Amino acid sequence: MSGMHTISAPARTSPSSPGSLVRSVDLAGPAGRLEAVLNLGAPDAPFAALVCHPHPKGGGTLHNKVVYHAMKVMNEAAWGFGWPVLRFNFRGTGLSQGTHDGKAETGDVQAALDWLENEYKLPLVVAGFSFGAAMALKACCGQVGSRTNIRALVALGLPTEAEGHTYKYRFLADCNIPKLFLSGNHDQYAPEAQLAQVAASASEPKRLLLVPGADHFFAGQLAAMQEALAGWLKEQLQ
Repeated sequence: MSGMHTISAPARTSPSSPGSLVRSVDLAGPAGRLEAVLNLGAPDAPFAALVCHPHPKGGGTLHNKVVYHAMKVMNEAAWGFGWPVLRFNFRGTGLSQGTHDGKAETGDVQAALDWLENEYKLPLVVAGFSFGAAMALKACCGQVGSRTNIRALVALGLPTEAEGHTYKYRFLADCNIPKLFLSGNHDQYAPEAQLAQVAASASEPKRLLLVPGADHFFAGQLAAMQEALAGWLKEQLQ
């Protein structure tokens, strides 16, 4: 493992750039239509990306602040990427059809990946926040017939315990996709020692980065989260 690192990122506001073109998309999910938004990227973008939102029961949607700021890193040319980025609402959220399940949402992630693959024919970068991180990891690493075109996985605020439940990610031991575990060191749903244990159990390549002073939602630390995310993506993909 590359080791656990506590990062100290310089303060930075989101780079200013012309507004990204946005397109509404309907995905064919396993439980019905899924509402989605695509931020268009540069015509010569080498990757396409997906960002998955946090738990709907906690108010999570594709418009969540952490999801939005992660999307901006990968989509805005000022950060050095300019990729098309898809965000969608899980089943039963927003205008998406179906009912929240808690586990079957991995199928929603697969539907979003299918759409991106068909639309762009590019290697993919997949990110998720909280519940979205858990679903993204499971969809990309924990299912039979895992995809071969995913080049990087980003787990933002991956939960290890919540509402009396402890979450294990044993399938990560067999997941060889480059992985970033990026959380606050005061994450109330992922005590530092537990998250370090999850990261240690994952196969290489991987990195665990902790944003000092940040809670689960990166409150007041979204710029530091963005800097850490951008830095790791550049290391992995450029």
